[in-house]
Amino acid sequence: MPDSPALKFDEQGLITAVIQDVENGEVLMVAWMNEEAVKKTLESGRTWFWSRSRRELWRKGDTSGHVQHVREVRYDCDADTLLVKVTQEGAACHTGERSCFHRVLEPA
Repeated sequence: MPDSPALKFDEQGLITAVIQDVENGEVLMVAWMNEEAVKKTLESGRTWFWSRSRRELWRKGDTSGHVQHVREVRYDCDADTLLVKVTQEGAACHTGERSCFHRVLEPA
């Protein structure tokens, strides 16, 4: 990727991507990107991910209509995790919830 840092992808060629609402900081989801998904995300302004189960690229919102417009992509100090700040249209979670982190784990 020209003009990109030396991102550290794992042994499967993936990097963790934390997706965050640019307006309020809410964490919407966590997904995985390969080098192509990162490139397509940066070029298109929409989020692209690698599906570990289907073993294919997918663009968020193509089937659900719940599009993520990328406002900024940051990487952490180890260059092995991305923070993707987005404007979210509709739900981010496949369950229909705005965030995948809508459940609370209660202490025993």
